[in-house]
Parts: sequence; C-alpha cells; structure tokens
Amino acid sequence: MRTNTASVLGVSRTRTERLVNLVICLLSTRRFLTAAQIAATVPGYEHDPEDPKDHEAFQRKFERDKSELRELGVPLETGSASVFDTEPGYRIARRDYALPDIPLAPDEAAAVGIAGRLWQHAGLAAAASSGLAKLRAAGVDVDPQATLGVEPIVRVDPTFAPLTAAARDRRTVAFDYRVPEQDGPTSRRLQPWGVVCWRGRWYVVGHDLDRAAPRCFRLSRVVGAVRLTGRPGAYEPPRDLDLISYVARFSGPIERTGRTTVLVRKGRAAGLRRWAQETVPGPEVDRVVLRYADVDFIATQLVNYGPDVRVVEPPEVRDAVIQRLKETAARHESPVLA
Repeated sequence: MRTNTASVLGVSRTRTERLVNLVICLLSTRRFLTAAQIAATVPGYEHDPEDPKDHEAFQRKFERDKSELRELGVPLETGSASVFDTEPGYRIARRDYALPDIPLAPDEAAAVGIAGRLWQHAGLAAAASSGLAKLRAAGVDVDPQATLGVEPIVRVDPTFAPLTAAARDRRTVAFDYRVPEQDGPTSRRLQPWGVVCWRGRWYVVGHDLDRAAPRCFRLSRVVGAVRLTGRPGAYEPPRDLDLISYVARFSGPIERTGRTTVLVRKGRAAGLRRWAQETVPGPEVDRVVLRYADVDFIATQLVNYGPDVRVVEPPEVRDAVIQRLKETAARHESPVLA
C-alpha cells in the first residue's frame, strides 16, 4: 500500500512530525481510537488530562490537526469500536487513502527512496516507533504492513539534526570547525539559514557573525557538539534564498587529484563508465581508471554498483568500499534465534 503521507509537509516541522505520527498511528490499527488513546500515543499531544487548561489546549490542538488532515484529503473517519463506547474514536479509511500504483523512472524512484530514508534518519523514525510501541502496550492490534517501513540507510553527519533545527527556529549557534590548512579547530558563530547537500556532502549556510558575511560550512568538519546561543526567531534569512548557489560559490571547483582503478563487468555500470578517464577492454571485465577528490565519496559511488565493480587500487579506496559493504551487511543481518 502506498500512502500520500508526504502531503502533510506544507506546515512547520514540529507540527508536521505530529501530523505524520498521527497518520501513522491511525493507519496502524483497524479499530477506532479515542482522543485519550491518541494523546497517550502520539508525540506532541502530551498533556495532563486532570488540568482543565492543559486538556482544553490539547483539544484545540487536536481539532486543528483533524481539520488540517481532512483539508489535505486524508479520509479521517469518526466512529466507535462497540455500542458500549461513549466517546467517539478516529481512524483513517485505508481503502480511500491508498494511492494507485505510480510509475516512476529509475532515477525518480531512487530520489524518492533517498528522500524517504533521509527523512526517517533525521528524526521521524524514533517518534513513529515509540508511538507504535505505545499502541501495542495499550492492547491495540497494530498492522505492520500499514506503517512507513523505510529503513534509514542514508548517512548524515551528527550535526545535521541540531543545525536543521536551529535553522528552522532561527537560532544562533556556535561550534568548533576545522579546515585542512590549520592545525586545530576554530570557534565559529553562525545564524544558520539552512542545510543542503552538494556534491555528496552536507553543508550549513548562514550569516557568520565573526566575519559579518555569508558563509557555508561542511558538516563533516564540525568538531564536537553544536551549541545553541541565541533565542528563537532572532533573525530572518535573505529573501529568495538559494542555498546551492552559496555552497557552489564558496566550495569552488572539485580538484580530483586521486586516481583509482576498478574492474567492471562487461555491459555493466554505464553511469560509472561515463566519467572514466581511461578504459581498457578485457574478455570478461574492463579495467577502468577514475579520478576522484574524496575517498568517502568515491567509495559510496562504487558500492552502489554492487558485485559489478571491484576495486584494484589504491588500498584506501578498496578499504573504504569494504567497510561500507560490512556496514550494509550488518544493517541487514537477521538476528540469530537461540
């Protein structure tokens, strides 16, 4: 079953997370859930039901969210699990919510898959899993086929979540940053505008307070934790902001000084062959020479071709590919039953 959960992304991230988890919760059971059960299950609805003001605030929030979902086309039903129930319950009519099969080209399917994995990795997975666990603990049957079972395979830097949150909340941050030309990291203060991926790497773009100018920073070069130093809503990013343009301007052209040799099966890995510097045909495999700028990036690209590509040299690329293959195997390893 494919569902149009992505349609709830037109609101703020905090509310989006709550709405998405509400959809997951209501899709995961065939019975009607009361507002009290939803409040005890879905992150973002926590409140004290014995406190009249707190409970009233929850009810207003829940009513707004129900209206939002219905406006987005989510078929939210109201009913009761039995004739003895005095409080109405809610569920999503899965037969009306499912989308027909959507034909996607291979590159479109890959983009959707990467976006889903990144989304899950960046914070929604834990909340969704917690909500489903609460449903099971409450004795509610959960249908695992109805949930968003996207596995977090895309890797992001540890600073991704705090920096995206700071950009969303318009909060100034401080962090230590290292560059290859310097012996040690330096302290930076930034008003982040957003986080963007450029040429396989993640960058944060914003206003550097110490240099009084726009700057971009590569997330993998941030040392230690990101520290929040300002209050929410303290600044506004430029209008018509184009993060990619900022990163492209400051990062400059890629210097591909590395050289790797790989063996590629006949008729396979056409995408890799397109940027080969040299190709020597063989009876079963071709010897292909590639230029690269970053070991991590080239290793990630080569792993995508699976058994069709084998690294010959240099050892640093071969070791990086082997390490990624081990990590992939460990993620998909089934637990051994005693």
